[in-house]
Amino acid sequence: MALTDLPMFQALKSKMQWHQTRQAVLAENIANADTPDYQAREVKEFSFEDHLKRQGYGLSTHVTKVGHISGSISGSAKAKIEEVDSFEVTPSGNSVNLEEQMMKITENQMDFQAATTLYTKGLGIVRTALSRSA
Repeated sequence: MALTDLPMFQALKSKMQWHQTRQAVLAENIANADTPDYQAREVKEFSFEDHLKRQGYGLSTHVTKVGHISGSISGSAKAKIEEVDSFEVTPSGNSVNLEEQMMKITENQMDFQAATTLYTKGLGIVRTALSRSA
């Protein structure tokens, strides 16, 4: 098993992929800022619970009695892109607010950098621990 296959690193990879998808959607919103009737879109918020459902880490309940209902966390959901209701709509029907989209891009970039830093530092810590124990 590779270091990057650890659940913590898989969760950070999923978070970074979510940020990449969001960046593409936000860029598309900005590119269509002058397109008549274009509705701004957004990516459904990333949650750790959704990540666990997608990965299927084998988290399930154990049935100890016949009457118990078994259950597990599994699934294969991807990032969901949805249209966003906007307060501001231009006369042409466009709902893209450039200032708002630029703020979202900046926020997304900062969050992506934080996840990347955590991933890099985590790998460094694990490598250091493995090199000292050998």
